[in-house]
Amino acid sequence: MDVTVENLEGLNRKITLALPWAGITAEVDKKLSQAQRKAKVQGFRPGKAPLKMVEAMHGADIRNEVLNDAVVKAFYEVVEAQKLRVAGFPRFNEVENQDDETTFKIDAQFEVFPTIVVGDLSAQEIEKFTTEVSDAEVDKTIDILRQQRTRYNHVEREAQKTDRVIIDFEGKIDGELFEGGASQNYPFVLGQGQMLLEFEAGVEGLKEGETKDVEVNFPEDYQGTQVAGKTAVFTITLKNVSEAALPEVNEEFAKQLGVEDGDVAKMRDEVKKNVSREVNRRVAEKTKQAVMDALLAVTEFDVPQALIQDEVARMMEDARQNFINQGFDAAQLPQLPAEMFAEQATRRVKLGLILAQLVEENQLQPTDDEVRDIVAEFAESYEDPAEVIEWYMNDAERRQGPTALATEGKAVAFVLSQAKVADKALSFDEVMGNTAA
Repeated sequence: MDVTVENLEGLNRKITLALPWAGITAEVDKKLSQAQRKAKVQGFRPGKAPLKMVEAMHGADIRNEVLNDAVVKAFYEVVEAQKLRVAGFPRFNEVENQDDETTFKIDAQFEVFPTIVVGDLSAQEIEKFTTEVSDAEVDKTIDILRQQRTRYNHVEREAQKTDRVIIDFEGKIDGELFEGGASQNYPFVLGQGQMLLEFEAGVEGLKEGETKDVEVNFPEDYQGTQVAGKTAVFTITLKNVSEAALPEVNEEFAKQLGVEDGDVAKMRDEVKKNVSREVNRRVAEKTKQAVMDALLAVTEFDVPQALIQDEVARMMEDARQNFINQGFDAAQLPQLPAEMFAEQATRRVKLGLILAQLVEENQLQPTDDEVRDIVAEFAESYEDPAEVIEWYMNDAERRQGPTALATEGKAVAFVLSQAKVADKALSFDEVMGNTAA
């Protein structure tokens, strides 16, 4: 078999294969003979149909199958012999000028993986983020947990901020009702921005049974195109006012949070442990992103477009599945443009290639104990951590995720050991985005 390998632009390569027709024809004849023995043709006993009839029925498919198999086999034999690292799948094209009747010529175009040289990290300044979880942060988290368990008690007074109200309302624009502008027994909490400010201001101060007309100006960019930029008059009737009552931090509250004996001190310790775990995760993620930015800054190389396209396809499918999981009808979902994902996909592919090189060069593969430590960290939040650890560690497929995290952690630590590191303290609110998880 004659072979020609060409270096095209960048990472692109082309292999021209010249496959002897004799071998292909012999394999086709063999498969036709096998097909004849199994063929069931009307008017003939099984396996007794004439070979020409079997060829007329199945010959084209068999020839295509044999040719495709021969081309793929020959391609990967050349790839192995030439020690080429193929990225993605090759594109096969029949050569127009078939100038030799004894051979079949075909081109295979493909990309190869780039040679990656991780740059000098010693001059890179990387911020390593830290955050302290103090009693104040524990108090703030407990306060949020209390708010999540708010009860509302009926009161006979004017509605005010933080009250939950139940109303009937009917809106009109230029005297005409509009779609979505009316509802009965509609509940919401005043002051949380669930309704437009003018609407809420109109409800505030009303007592049960009172009715009021409120003028509301819809913003130009309001989600309902029918009412955007228009003025509506809402007739609002207040039907119920209830004030918020937060639970006290006591034995009952501690039990609600899973502390069986109701010990408030234990509850605070558990809250601090959970919050610290989440804070550490987020801080580590921010540090990791800084490390990844540094790796990208010092490592330049061409990225195989085939890998980017594969990653874009995965991201598009993930986005689609996410919409479906949120209850959207799969049949009604639009096709998201690939351009939306191209930049992020390129970053992911580049980082994947860089990290693989970094791990291989510096022998950063994690040990079983290091993988177990990763599993143990998130197993703490389960009722039986030991059972969770064994569930992961005793199955190679389940262990892949923790192994990847352990590998990534070792890579981050290695980069930090090579670079100039500046510790940067972040406030609790900066890390948590003013929320507690």
